[in-house]
Formats: sequence, structure tokens, C-alpha cells
Amino acid sequence: MSSLNLVILGPPGAGKGTQAERLARARGIPKISTGDILREAVQAGTPIGLRAKAIMDRGELVSDDVMIGIVKDRLDRPDARPGFILDGFPRTVAQAIALDGIMAGRAPLIVVDIAVPEAELVRRLGARLICESCGKNAEGVSDPSVPCPRCGGRLTQRADDNETVVLERLRVYHRNTAPLVEFYRTRPTFRSVDGAQAPDRVAAALEAAVAEAGDPAAGQPEGVRR
Repeated sequence: MSSLNLVILGPPGAGKGTQAERLARARGIPKISTGDILREAVQAGTPIGLRAKAIMDRGELVSDDVMIGIVKDRLDRPDARPGFILDGFPRTVAQAIALDGIMAGRAPLIVVDIAVPEAELVRRLGARLICESCGKNAEGVSDPSVPCPRCGGRLTQRADDNETVVLERLRVYHRNTAPLVEFYRTRPTFRSVDGAQAPDRVAAALEAAVAEAGDPAAGQPEGVRR
């Protein structure tokens, strides 16, 4: 199987983390979340991880150059050489330009945007539960009395999943990410999929989008938009 280097874009609640994990398992490549690798770099005490920790300890946002450095370090590891799926990076055009530089000498970058109407995102996020112990979303579970399917921990709603906060998060996402989607949109390896479908149908559309983006001569699959 040829190398797959994939970026999954999408607003909060689009299901990009779930789909990234599913596809990464199927392809045997790492799913790389910026939140996970940031925590890992801080815990490992790497030079750039220490820089990030100092920034976060001051209550500031981690800058583009620090995030770019952390992602570059992670993509340079042997397990990412056959391919990877990025979830949460890039978030800005500056990060996207830097990622193009990191990708020099690798297989082309495929970018898929999971598009979901705002009303559906608000509904999903309002019903979303996370585990207090492992911090993972409880996919498909809406009853907080049910233990976490992963670790058995207690499920609760995130403090920032109430409607007012959700709408503000979506406004911030669209303001910051619209330029990023436009940055990629004209590339032959960019696709958009309908994320308002059932998870299995989104997974099928994502697989079809990846296959078509890797072979531009292929026909347009159902649920995939250029």
C-alpha cells in the first residue's frame, strides 16, 4: 500500500478525531493529534517541549513556531515515515506553509475537510460526554451513568460544550480556519466530505476521498466534493 500523508480538517464536533483514529488503525499508520504530541513533548522534557511548557505556564497560547517544531519532531520519527494522519494541525495558513516545507521529499499531502452544518454541530456538542479519567470522548454514549467504554471512568459533559460557548468556538473556528480551507481548496489533493452522515458513511466517504485524491483520474465518489 502506498504511503498516506493526510490532514483532516473540520470544526469541533465534526468527528475528525474519531475518523482519524479509525483510518489510522486501518492503514497501520500513526494518528497524530497536536494535543497529544504537545503533552508528550512537555512530559519528555525535550528542548521544544520545555519552551512550550514555559509558554503555557505563563497562560499564553503556544506560538506557531513552537507547534511547527513539535510537529516536525514527531513527523521525523520512524513510525511516521510510511505515512501519518494529522488531527488538529495545521490550524493557520502559516502552519500550513511550514508543513509544506516539512513534507519536502515525502509523498503528496492529502487534505480532507469534514463539513457539518452548524445546527448539527451544536446538537452533537451539547450531547457529547468525556471521561474524567482518560479524557477521551465517549463516542456513541449519551447517558452519563454509563462508564467510559475505554477505561471505566466517570463520564461528564465538558464545561465548554454548552450552547453559548459552542457557538463562540464555532465562530472562532470559522474565522481562523476559513483561510486555511481556501489555502488548500485549489489543490488536486483537496477533498470535502459530508460529515452530517452516520459515522460509517462518513468513514466510507473519507476512504473514497483519500483514494480519489491519490488518483485524480478516478471518478467522483458519492459523498465527496471537490
